[in-house]
Amino acid sequence: MTTKFEDDGQLLAQRAKLQPPRMYKVVLLNDDYTPQDFVVVVLQRFFSFNTEQAIRIMLKVHREGRGVCGVFTRDVAATKVEQVRAFARRHQHPLACVMEEN
Repeated sequence: MTTKFEDDGQLLAQRAKLQPPRMYKVVLLNDDYTPQDFVVVVLQRFFSFNTEQAIRIMLKVHREGRGVCGVFTRDVAATKVEQVRAFARRHQHPLACVMEEN
């Protein structure tokens, strides 16, 4: 909250208008080595998709080269990207996950 003086010296309270936070898409990118089953597991584990939704997104990644997993605030998106990358590395898969401004 900010304050403003009127001509007679009284203080008026003004509410600062807050902008909604910028949102970011988390996107999986296709590669020729990561198994489709692994991509489904990632979508279920880190993005809480059910099996049908995860398969639909996995097929979009496979056919179109990329698929959006969700839209989040910057910190949440960055965390999800890092979790997916670390999980893929642990399982020796080159799955690429990036974030893009929405």
